[in-house]
Amino acid sequence: MEIRIDNLKDGLVIRLLEEHRREMFQYSPPDTVHALDAAALRKPDRTIWSAWINGKLAGCGALKELDVTHGEIKSMRTARTHLRQGVAAGLLTHILAIAKRRGYSRISLETGTPEAFAPARRLYEKFGFQPCAPFADYKAGPFSVCMTKTL
Repeated sequence: MEIRIDNLKDGLVIRLLEEHRREMFQYSPPDTVHALDAAALRKPDRTIWSAWINGKLAGCGALKELDVTHGEIKSMRTARTHLRQGVAAGLLTHILAIAKRRGYSRISLETGTPEAFAPARRLYEKFGFQPCAPFADYKAGPFSVCMTKTL
């Protein structure tokens, strides 16, 4: 798997992000969806990576800097054609390594509580993320769980 910084100009990556947002709105009320579109991911405090296997888009994931010691994982998505092939784990491993290199002492994320989000929660738990209080602008609620990991 090749993981590279993405400039969000490739239509395939943008379509994968759009699919991700559409699915989030299927499972959560609109005011609880925090998935970012391509424009929001282009901000200077965010880096997005795309993962490719044999020239095909396999997934994406992003890292947002909250402050000099704290990062947030955003926009983790595996292409349907590459589910259960280790794409998300590969991207998460890569993002965690970058976060450590940047000197972050903590990395956090927000994900959903409906059953459709269970695979994501299991992945994050496997990597040592634990539930935490809402951080940044997140609010506690029945459709959202925040998780964090000390690096």
